[in-house]
Amino acid sequence: MDKHKVATFRPYPFEVWQKIHIEDGPRKGDWALIGVTERKVKLRCPITDRVVEWDRFCYFVHEREEEEQE
Repeated sequence: MDKHKVATFRPYPFEVWQKIHIEDGPRKGDWALIGVTERKVKLRCPITDRVVEWDRFCYFVHEREEEEQE
């Protein structure tokens, strides 16, 4: 049997007032999580105090090798 990589994604379990750092993309930088719902996250920039609300976008990724099933 051949092996292939399987990536698993699940929403990250955010907690209010958690500090996060986004490494890439237009949202990159340091943020404080000031609100979270099933669909949205509300973040505050600790430097500018800018507050933004976005659809949930951060996911925990796990990758493993798995044998193909026939």
